[in-house]
Amino acid sequence: MRVIDSRDKGFRSVLSSITGRGAQDTVRVEPVVKTILDDVKRRGDRAVVEYTEKFDGVDIKGAIEVGRKEIDRAFKAVPRKDLALIELASSRIESFHKKQLRNSWFTVEGNGSILGTKITPLERAGIYVPGGKAAYPSTVLMNAIPAKVAGVDTVVMATPPGKDGINPYALASARVAGVDRVFRTGGAQAIGALAFGTETIPRVDKITGPGNIYVATAKRLVFGTVDIDMVAGPSEILVINDGTGDPAWVAADLLSQAEHDELASSILITTSKAMAARVSSEIKRQLDKLKRRAIAAASMKEYGVIIVARDLKEAVDISNGIAPEHLELFVERPFELLGLVRNAGAIFLGKNTPEAAGDYLAGPNHTLPTGGTARFSSPLGVDDFIKKTSVIGFSSGAIASLGGDIKRFAEIEGLDAHADSVKKRLG
Repeated sequence: MRVIDSRDKGFRSVLSSITGRGAQDTVRVEPVVKTILDDVKRRGDRAVVEYTEKFDGVDIKGAIEVGRKEIDRAFKAVPRKDLALIELASSRIESFHKKQLRNSWFTVEGNGSILGTKITPLERAGIYVPGGKAAYPSTVLMNAIPAKVAGVDTVVMATPPGKDGINPYALASARVAGVDRVFRTGGAQAIGALAFGTETIPRVDKITGPGNIYVATAKRLVFGTVDIDMVAGPSEILVINDGTGDPAWVAADLLSQAEHDELASSILITTSKAMAARVSSEIKRQLDKLKRRAIAAASMKEYGVIIVARDLKEAVDISNGIAPEHLELFVERPFELLGLVRNAGAIFLGKNTPEAAGDYLAGPNHTLPTGGTARFSSPLGVDDFIKKTSVIGFSSGAIASLGGDIKRFAEIEGLDAHADSVKKRLG
């Protein structure tokens, strides 16, 4: 793992090569994705069946939807201790997200006008859960539970089937989280089906959940027809360290992101050259024990770096410029730095808070902004599944009080009909 000093001449260049890695070559896949989306919009279920057989090698004709009995069988197939773990995670995620609920509000002004905001849950939400060889029960929980807490009427889930069906942990998690319907399809065809609707799959109001470049591109292309959560890039972690703590813990936290995929980024910013050297040695030692060693090693080689900073303030400044998805404040006094952090998807305080805690059981959502988008966006939450509508009610006294000014504003903008609609009420 490279070690550089923040004062080195090539420091900014190295950093740019890492932070720019998420710029996906969507130009290459966009024509293919657009063809799939147009086909699904035109032919519905038939297109979904054909693309699922083509890309996943599974024939889902007549079985696009996963039946309730199949979900129940999957639920029973999961060991009881693992079901208890899923239920514990569900309970903690639900408890956290309930604190995000907001209510409609109204005020009555002295002139008799009523002003306010009406909060309305979305009618239907679609969650996308990657499939294939891996199981992602945490993705099911993190996407479905906020929607249910928000009051969404119908939550549907799309996930690609494997040769042996859908992973039972994903289906069990869907049942625990209260998912209403599950469909065995993935890729761009699943996004198209959720966005436009088919004979079997209902059109939704919002699509959330991670996916590969085809899924991400499809989500971007259907935005406007439906809402989406974000176009997520590769995972990333940034650890700020003050020279204290166990270097083995720091190395393990960095590797926890590197094992995701070859494009994942792991960055350590420390004020101690000695810690930088020890962590680098620990990474080499721990890599050999990982099942996903090749993936983690490729990620560390290309997009991993240890930065030696002058002080903790400079470390936070560098971090704010990167706006990492996960930020660990692995320092003695994390609260002293918390107020300085402006840009991060999630902040993990102190040495006893590994990023993995946020992935599974802490409670806050693990669907976070990546690729520097934490500068302007937030984690997935209840607010993503509601809409806010302004409410305005004028009494005769209110229109008499403000009508002349409203009329004048309309005249300034040259909108005579606007002005006239007020003038008639003023007599």
